[in-house]
Amino acid sequence: MTKKFYLSIALMVSSALMITACGGGGSEDETELSVWAMGEEGTLLPELAEKFEEENPEISINVQAIPWDTAHDNLLTAVASGEGPDVLQMGTSWVPEFADVNMMLDLTPYLDDYPAFNKENYFDGAAESMEYEDQIVGIPWYVDTRVLYYRTDLLAEVGYDDAPATWDELKDASTQLADRGDDYYGYDIDQNDQFVPFMFAWQNGSDFIDEEGNTDFESPEFMEAMEFYHSFFAEGITPTSGQLDIIQSFSNGQQPMFQSGPWMVNILNNDAPDIEGDWAVAPLPEKETNTSYIGGSNLSVFNNTDHVEESLQFIDFLVDEETQLEWFEISNTLPSRVDAWDDSRLDGNEMLSVFGEQLEETRASPQLPEWEAIAQEMIRSMERVNVGGADLQEEMEDFREKVEEDILAD
Repeated sequence: MTKKFYLSIALMVSSALMITACGGGGSEDETELSVWAMGEEGTLLPELAEKFEEENPEISINVQAIPWDTAHDNLLTAVASGEGPDVLQMGTSWVPEFADVNMMLDLTPYLDDYPAFNKENYFDGAAESMEYEDQIVGIPWYVDTRVLYYRTDLLAEVGYDDAPATWDELKDASTQLADRGDDYYGYDIDQNDQFVPFMFAWQNGSDFIDEEGNTDFESPEFMEAMEFYHSFFAEGITPTSGQLDIIQSFSNGQQPMFQSGPWMVNILNNDAPDIEGDWAVAPLPEKETNTSYIGGSNLSVFNNTDHVEESLQFIDFLVDEETQLEWFEISNTLPSRVDAWDDSRLDGNEMLSVFGEQLEETRASPQLPEWEAIAQEMIRSMERVNVGGADLQEEMEDFREKVEEDILAD
């Protein structure tokens, strides 16, 4: 069954729910914009909205904070009912699913009037998530990406004064670290992280799937990447039984390397003060490239809004370079605008500048409505290999057949 089929079923169920979103209101002389913002962003955005209202007194902003764990259902309900906000925050991996059912307004006709919406303003990976079937359906609001976190003191003990820069160095360093004794490992890989296998594929020169659904799961580049991924589990470099707490295991040295996003910087500073000065971040090691996944959120206009122009004005305000830097100070999320990274608060920060470097070599998840189903199938397939002992070659052939003949089937 296709992703469209699952979405259709969800829409039929959702349409029975009496959940509606706030629409435009306000006084006779004032336009009220309804804005859906997810998670912590929803609680923080009113601070910026007040500034916009001061600059645009004819527009008021009504921010509705939507918890991430209910956001997907709320979006489904909005599509089914035709009742949604004017402006909405959209996680980048959800863009294809909801663009496929025409939830978001095509912004292409407005690019000349709003030059900040042009793709060249954003990192290439973020720009990939803006477009679906030749329509501009969202503007990057903030971004995140994965980099290598490593214990500088423990890496130095195995001969690495700098972070591993290549696949070979990553494997060598993590093998030495895992050889320190029982219950010691070299490199943490979260088996529930759907992006890691595909990041290895990108790094090895495999595109694995294009926007038309053509796959290269049988290519040498893809298979070599899956073998490299699997080898960390097969050789005891990464634990297969249960997930160690990464903060504790990084702090006590059990797992001296892992990859994660910018949120982990503050978490380690707050929760692992004993290793201050003994850890750092670096761009991911490379094979053909060191491509990382780019995440974050985009801002879109709901297709049924009565307030297109006001919605565009608000998005234009939020993606302005100076507003992006102010939002960074408020939310600690990374700016999507490339030019914002020239600011000393980012470029001059030893940790954050690494993320800026990595963002230059990133890609978005494939712009397919079926992508989430494909990624979840990969997690199940690799778990059968890494934990259950299934044959990698056979499992990848089953994975290819599942994707091509079931998930992507018309």
